[in-house]
Amino acid sequence: MIASHLLAYYFTELHHDTVQKVDKYLYHLRLSDENLMDVAVRFRRDMDKGLCRDTNPTAAVKMLPTFVRSTPDGTEKGDFLALDLGGTNFRVLLVKVSANGKQKVEMENQIYAIPEHLMRGSGSELFDHIADCLGNFLDKMGIKDKKLPLGFTFSFPCQQTKLDEDFDIDIVAVINDTVGTMMTCGYDDHHCEIGLIVGTGTNACYMEEMRNLELVEGDEGRMCVNMEWGAFGDDGTLGDLRTDFDREIDAGSLNPGKQLFEKMISGMYMGELVRLILVKMAKEQLLFHGQTTPDLLTTGHFLTSYISAIENDKDTEGLVSAENVLRSLGLDPSPEDCVATQRVCQIVSTRAAHLCAATLVAVLRQIRDNKAAERLRTTIGVDGSVYKNHPQFARRLHKMVRRLVPDCDVRFLRSQDGSGKGAAMVTAVAYRLATQHAERQRILDTLRMSHEQLLEVKKKMGEEMVRGLSRQTHQQASVKMLPTYVRSTPDGTERGDFLALDLGGTNFRVLLVRVRSGKKRSVEMHNKIYAIPQETMQGTGEELFDHIVQCIADFLEYMGMKGASLPLGFTFSFPCHQSKLDQGILLKWTKGFKASGCEGEDVVVLLKDAIHRREEFDLDVVAVVNDTVGTMMTCGYEDPRCEVGLIVGTGTNACYMEEMQNVELVEGDDGRMCINMEWGAFGDHGELDDFCTEFDRIVDDSSTNPGKQRYEKMISGMYLGEIVRNVLLEFTAHGLLFRGKLSERLKTRGIFETKFLSQIESDRLALRQVRSILQHLGLTSSTCDDSILVKEVCSVVARRAAQLCGAGLAAVVDKIRQNRKLEQLCITVGVDGTLYKLHPHFSSVMQDTVRVLAPQCEVTFLQSEDGSGKGAALITAVACRIRR
Repeated sequence: MIASHLLAYYFTELHHDTVQKVDKYLYHLRLSDENLMDVAVRFRRDMDKGLCRDTNPTAAVKMLPTFVRSTPDGTEKGDFLALDLGGTNFRVLLVKVSANGKQKVEMENQIYAIPEHLMRGSGSELFDHIADCLGNFLDKMGIKDKKLPLGFTFSFPCQQTKLDEDFDIDIVAVINDTVGTMMTCGYDDHHCEIGLIVGTGTNACYMEEMRNLELVEGDEGRMCVNMEWGAFGDDGTLGDLRTDFDREIDAGSLNPGKQLFEKMISGMYMGELVRLILVKMAKEQLLFHGQTTPDLLTTGHFLTSYISAIENDKDTEGLVSAENVLRSLGLDPSPEDCVATQRVCQIVSTRAAHLCAATLVAVLRQIRDNKAAERLRTTIGVDGSVYKNHPQFARRLHKMVRRLVPDCDVRFLRSQDGSGKGAAMVTAVAYRLATQHAERQRILDTLRMSHEQLLEVKKKMGEEMVRGLSRQTHQQASVKMLPTYVRSTPDGTERGDFLALDLGGTNFRVLLVRVRSGKKRSVEMHNKIYAIPQETMQGTGEELFDHIVQCIADFLEYMGMKGASLPLGFTFSFPCHQSKLDQGILLKWTKGFKASGCEGEDVVVLLKDAIHRREEFDLDVVAVVNDTVGTMMTCGYEDPRCEVGLIVGTGTNACYMEEMQNVELVEGDDGRMCINMEWGAFGDHGELDDFCTEFDRIVDDSSTNPGKQRYEKMISGMYLGEIVRNVLLEFTAHGLLFRGKLSERLKTRGIFETKFLSQIESDRLALRQVRSILQHLGLTSSTCDDSILVKEVCSVVARRAAQLCGAGLAAVVDKIRQNRKLEQLCITVGVDGTLYKLHPHFSSVMQDTVRVLAPQCEVTFLQSEDGSGKGAALITAVACRIRR
């Protein structure tokens, strides 16, 4: 029954006047938006101090790592035990988690008392009792013989445990209730990455980027940080915002100077704060006609639960509650006293909610900045008696958070049993991660090469090189070891003007290369790029070579050299058989070319015929080369020790200077000749079968040339992205990635480009940028954990490629050393190709592999500049020098 005198007072002007009087008296407790944003800035600064290794020891907000590295993704399943120890009673829970398309959690629990003498006794006695109770629970549930993972919500420091002596328990996680709250809510909402408790005490946790967490080794992924934010302000940060009432509460507490933020917002202190205000107002004749009572003057007699009752907004029920509370304290309140008391409660609880909102704002901005998101969408899991029981606290908190950070879409989700179910969920997640990690590593281990395996690859490559050089076994060899008729590398005396023609795709280049010898030797280049129309690529050979000669004529006119006759080097990047330097029999068109009348013909003859048809100029076609040889020659001009050329780009190949006595396909035993290995075909006769994985076989089967170029398909840029894509498909099919959900785009062949490997493995690339690449591939629901795994897959695939390439190169340099009967060989390798140049780790891994597998060879790597253009000209220059 609502008291009539209160109801009458509720609708008078006096009610308004009373509220204003209290507001004026407590203006220090009423914080503006500017005050709150300032609190957020201060708290963010304290977060940074806590995260930093150097400043953490003096930080008030400790930002403790919890080693919880992931939130639930909905695939957790299994039976788990949870032990919730936090007071005079403790609980043991059996939590059954199922994920058969429908997330479901079933819980059974038993509460056990802790006798007073055990609470005050030794740690071993306490834990003996806990172990006995746990055994009793396992017996009761009929699961004593099962080894179940256990999560332990534990709020007290203790070193001894006997939990695993009488029965087999796998203690997976020890957590606090804040983390449990986040994990419980995270199971229902995958966006949940913050946990908040506002009850007797207060605390928060959130998922922080490992790169910001200096207290723990490693910089990839995320980890839940237990902020221990109740200590915010212990270093004086909140001195200007704390009132005399706050100082009085702190002085009378059990831990003066500690947990100052908690004392401003939590349920343990809120009622006491209201009591102190009422006492002071009474003493100043502002309430109760200046009267106090022993109960009002007694610490702890105004409970926080009273505030919840008094702030009930339903009609005047709150005022009735205020009257009842005040009378229980021995007072005889007037209607004005009841309204004033209600207003005091509102101001105190509002300040608590708004201070809590300000610190949450700092956390939200940290997460948003971590993700570099213009707009953050996230969920906060919340628990605690104040949040749950106070009729206005949650609404005020939500409203202020959204007002202070309008660029964040924040959902608040109430936790259901964070300390029990939460402990089980942490355990379930840890168990899932461990199981998934083991399964992922099992799959990735098939792509990891041991030292012994790499030695075997080197050995087999060496054997195939010998077979390819031998007249008897050449036809059966997978590595064809083709003579190039390039018999010397540059010696620095080359000079003259040379043309180079670089034909290898839908565009081709014509170059004028001026080589100067002497003290100021140099190479000066001019070039122009020309397109080859689709109809010309697929027309007749005459049309194709007429078009090429037309472009050469245009280039000579462009350079003011119309009608000039110059030596020409022809980089022709299609499979050719050579029997001399200026001859190349086209074996087969590739790369979209289908010009008729060319296959089986000498491309030099086809070019000369087209020149003669034009009758404008004459060219001396001195050399037909491929880009690998061009790379060696370009680097050989810079470094006379360069006798090996390597391409690792869209495809891969190598060449080197071989002793003529070993080249049985060519007459003569004197000197050396560059051998175009065409090593991409290594493995075509089964040499690599022991090292091929199911992913290599899938990529090979779906290629345009199944069973061919097996080595190239394990190394080069054309295929690495496809290997990664197939690994990701396998992981997703096993529920190890993207929560088991396949995107249609990821099913598309070639969608995962090799350039993504280089981008994803870049040391400068944050995981959020990896995630943006995945989103580009249609994987919009990918998580931070997914990004880490994708990066690991890219790393494993690229590392294997670099090691395999290094093993092949080790065979080459070791053969050169053995040819020359040297104990130690010093040699330079000229290298080109997008994979070698652009991938952040390929070159270093490859070089390390060569160093380990060929320890008697000191190998220098020199990156080529335009091997296909400048290199062709230099081969021509060397040939002309030798001719002279």
